[in-house]
Amino acid sequence: MSLALQDRVADNGPVGATAGAPTRGEMIAAVSVAIDLGLGQPAEHMMRAALLADRLAARLGLDDGQRGTAYQATLLMWIGCTADSQEYARWFGDDIAVRSASYLVDWSGLPFLRFLVEHVAEGRSPVRRAATLAELMIDSRGRLGALLHSHCLSAALLAERLGLPRAVQEAVSAAFERYDGRGLPRGLAGEEIPIAMRIAQLADTAEVHDRLGGAEAAVRMARERRGGQFDPLIVDAFTADAAALLDIPHGSAAWRAALECAPDRDDVLHGDALDAAVAAIGDFADLKCPFLLGHSRGVAEIVGAAAREIGVPADEVATLRRAAHLHDIGRLGVSNLIWSKPDVLDDGDWERVRMHPYLGGRVLARIPGLAAESALVRAHHEHLDGSGYPAGVPGTSLTRSDRLLAAAVAFRAAIEPRPYRAALEPGEAIERLRRRVAAGHLDGEAVAAVAAAATGGTGARRTRPPLPAGLTPREAEILTLVAQGRSNREIAAVLTLSEKTVRNHVEHTYAKIGVANRVGASLFAIDHGFIGRPV
Repeated sequence: MSLALQDRVADNGPVGATAGAPTRGEMIAAVSVAIDLGLGQPAEHMMRAALLADRLAARLGLDDGQRGTAYQATLLMWIGCTADSQEYARWFGDDIAVRSASYLVDWSGLPFLRFLVEHVAEGRSPVRRAATLAELMIDSRGRLGALLHSHCLSAALLAERLGLPRAVQEAVSAAFERYDGRGLPRGLAGEEIPIAMRIAQLADTAEVHDRLGGAEAAVRMARERRGGQFDPLIVDAFTADAAALLDIPHGSAAWRAALECAPDRDDVLHGDALDAAVAAIGDFADLKCPFLLGHSRGVAEIVGAAAREIGVPADEVATLRRAAHLHDIGRLGVSNLIWSKPDVLDDGDWERVRMHPYLGGRVLARIPGLAAESALVRAHHEHLDGSGYPAGVPGTSLTRSDRLLAAAVAFRAAIEPRPYRAALEPGEAIERLRRRVAAGHLDGEAVAAVAAAATGGTGARRTRPPLPAGLTPREAEILTLVAQGRSNREIAAVLTLSEKTVRNHVEHTYAKIGVANRVGASLFAIDHGFIGRPV
């Protein structure tokens, strides 16, 4: 057995082995690890913060239901980060670095203004930085408010799609509010902010300060922000016995301890419920970059069809489809500054890109019921000749499912736009895959199955149903462009319309489909097959 395959077995159990079905608690915990990647924090940061939140809720005398809400709200309070990564990258450069640095500053007054000045357009030329800063400062609160409003709506929507209670959805939508009423986007104050979020805010920040400087640093930070960012009652409960409250395990022990606290730890997911959860997680990952809209669902559709083309058993097809939905969750650990580059990546960029399959596998690795999917996620960019990444696994160690998923990912990526190229037509994409077979990268049988599925086999395009929600063809066209991250100005240029006309169409479309922002439009577009749909 190769070292790479030994690593896969050690981390995930025997490749292809079955285990008990995952629980919702495990799935939510895995999402929290992915969130950690996007925050620039170590894995288990959000889980350790959630454990602290549970302890604080107990100290405050909250009942079991309220403790569960505080735990889940803390675990997922930054789930909206994927939806605004592109905007963060626009204003600050490296979206992950600025989020990591933001834990060390109170988002208020001169310290926050200084933080903005120091981090705006970081890594770009002095001229670009000056221009971006000038644009931001024209209405910094308004611009940030719009950004955070979208974040909060997105967080609540994603929490709903993951099956979390209404109380959790309401709490995560208040992540940027402050006890003193100076937060964003709604300016809620005091008890207007759900108590679960008031607890989560302190727990999240205290975990970082404790890890970096010990309990004394966490206490000092909490006291400095008492009555401003944080509820005084919660600060006092924390500082009264901070050392004991912060005595929280790390690593695998944190995972086990967090799951013991999870209110959904016994909610086992089977069949349609499991499929819905992994699809929601895939959609969550794809929101990282507008040009990835529908990517994971598209890969799941094509790999399922290709596998059926060659007679793969139904249980293996189901595993492949779940792995396809989950395959890009490791993207959250790489900055949008890299994903959105229109130029050739340098060596440092490539090193980070090559890590994303590994990161995705690690996010899923602790869920026994997803051992096979985790192994597939880690291998989806490996090549038969050993030149792939992250581990350089040779073809002798790649299973049939590994090869099918790699071919499906390559095909779907080829027919999607990227910042450095336009989308290819399906025929061009298939020819590209065949060249990669000749180069020793992809498996010929897997590529043939993908080609058959894409051009007339089991996976042939079906006749689309009528447009939903009473949308007109023009509204459907505009909805698709909005979902792809286009601004009103860009849509107006593409469709030769005025910005005012586009804005009116967007408002009418949002009203018809019952959404309030781009993320809602994106998820509606994915659910109704608008991506790649002729309108």
